[in-house]
Amino acid sequence: MCDDHEVQPFSAAEASSVRERWERLGLPGIIDVHTHFMPRRVLDKVWAYFDSAGPMIGREWPIAYRAEEGTRVDTLRSFGVLAYSSMLYPHKPGMAQWLNSWAADFAAEHPDCLHTSTFYPEPGAGDYVRTAIDAGTRVFKSHVQVGEYSPIDPLLDDVWGAIDDAQTPVVIHCGSGPASGTFTGPEPIETLMSRFPTLPLIVAHMGTPEYAEFLSLAERFENIRLDTTMSFTDFSEQDAPYPRDLLPRVADLGDKILFGSDFPNIPYGYTHAVAAVLRLDLGDDWSRRVLHDNAASLFEIG
Repeated sequence: MCDDHEVQPFSAAEASSVRERWERLGLPGIIDVHTHFMPRRVLDKVWAYFDSAGPMIGREWPIAYRAEEGTRVDTLRSFGVLAYSSMLYPHKPGMAQWLNSWAADFAAEHPDCLHTSTFYPEPGAGDYVRTAIDAGTRVFKSHVQVGEYSPIDPLLDDVWGAIDDAQTPVVIHCGSGPASGTFTGPEPIETLMSRFPTLPLIVAHMGTPEYAEFLSLAERFENIRLDTTMSFTDFSEQDAPYPRDLLPRVADLGDKILFGSDFPNIPYGYTHAVAAVLRLDLGDDWSRRVLHDNAASLFEIG
């Protein structure tokens, strides 16, 4: 069996290593709420940014699963990932509708992908978000850091209203990691929730590095959840270690923690992403909920 950190892309050995971990828990597989599929020319630019260790990254970040789209889909399936997302996001006006059209086609071709959409603060955003919801979108992606927009921008009022009415979850990168942005941090989210207290948000990366603040928001608001994306891994622990004194609260919040990996844009093997969650040693029941049951319930899978 390969080591947690050893990357053997697309190999039977790696697939066996991942499967052994969820099979031991008696699960039918993993649900990964935070994976990236997007138009190739967009993905190439994202990868080029990672390769350059740009200012929002600030360190060397090799892409472990750089491959053609079909290979990446097959890789997730070989790991036993039952459902995954196509997290994609605009960085300027006029992009979101095109991305949503691509994602709708991708989901139609890959039934195990949760139909994902996105948005940007721009005139008409509420209209195309409602169109996406009517077309069957199951999850939205918001990237406050890359998009450089405030989640409380008035141009998003209709967006949040439509999403709140439909109760379609939003995976939102709003923490200030790996580098702070103009609008990152818990304060804008707290203001947003004061306006839309039932808004279904999934805070990406456990809210890195504002762990305690986002944990508190998840405790206060019924529909705020957290995803584990990159959290607890050796890579993230180097710069933003998760405070161990918060783990009892993480355990208590077990129904609101969802597994995410950031595949394919991770600088280590998928086995380590899974093992990093399991090594918290918060119990098999907690692990089952995080790796599968919580997302299965939220997205009505299986």
